[in-house]
Amino acid sequence: MGEIKESQIPESKGHAVTVTKAGISFGCALAIVISWTANKSFFWALIHGILSWFYVIYFLITSNDWTWF
Repeated sequence: MGEIKESQIPESKGHAVTVTKAGISFGCALAIVISWTANKSFFWALIHGILSWFYVIYFLITSNDWTWF
């Protein structure tokens, strides 16, 4: 697949691309913070940062401690 250049993205979809990029980076940061708080391990924080939103959702589903809510 070829890369999409910014000039090829229609104006109406340009905002969706920006929001998606921001959502991915926020999910990564959130996963790293949750992982570090739970495990205090750089290795797991890195792995969970790569998994991003998948780890965040997994953590919310499997967490027995609901004091964060």
